[in-house]
Amino acid sequence: MIRFLRGQVLRRGEGAIVLEVGGVGYEVSLPPVVEAALPSGEGDAPLELFISYHVTANQPRPVLIGFLREVEQEFFERFITVDGLGPTKAVRAMVRSVHEIADAIERRDAAFLQRLPGIGGRSAEKVIATLHGKMGKYALLREAAEPPKAPEADFREEVIEVLTRQLGHRAAEAHRMVEEALRRAPHLDSVEALFQEVYRLERGGVE
Repeated sequence: MIRFLRGQVLRRGEGAIVLEVGGVGYEVSLPPVVEAALPSGEGDAPLELFISYHVTANQPRPVLIGFLREVEQEFFERFITVDGLGPTKAVRAMVRSVHEIADAIERRDAAFLQRLPGIGGRSAEKVIATLHGKMGKYALLREAAEPPKAPEADFREEVIEVLTRQLGHRAAEAHRMVEEALRRAPHLDSVEALFQEVYRLERGGVE
C-alpha cells in the first residue's frame, strides 16, 4: 500500500496531479483545499504528499489521494468512515480546511456541513452522529505548521508533541493548553480525551 510519495510534478489537472517518483508517474487526486495550497510551478523542488490509498473489488483501479500533512490524511481516513461517504465523495467535499470541517462537526453545525459539495442534510447528520466527540484534535490544526520536532514519550508529552509537530502550535502554547486541560480534568485517561478537553477549553468551555 502506498502511504507517501516524494517526487517532481509532471502535470497538473483539475483536481489531480501526476507525480514522477523513481521514473514512475503516479496520478494523485487532490481535495480542493489541498490543491489550492500546492506550491506554484512544476519541476522545482520535489513535492511530498501523504497518500490515502483505495482499491476495492468494485473499484479495482487504485485511487491515490494526496495531502500535504499527515494529520490531514488521518482526518480524511476518519471522515470516510461515515456510512455513504466514500473516498471520491469525501474528496469533492473538502473545499474547506480540515480544522473548519472538524470544528463544525464538534459544534454539530449541520448547516455548515451541508454547504460542502455532495453533503446533503441526511449526510451531514450522519457525519455528526459518527464523528462528533472525535474531532477535537483536527479542529486544533493551524494553517501553517512549525517544523517537526523529535517525539517525546509520556502521555502528556505525546499530546504536546502532536500539537506542535502536526497541528502548528508553539511549544509554550501547547504546554499551556495541555496543563490547563489536565488541571481542569485530572481524570482524563487517553490521548483522544485530552485532545477533546483542550479543544473544549480553547472554545471557552462550551459544549
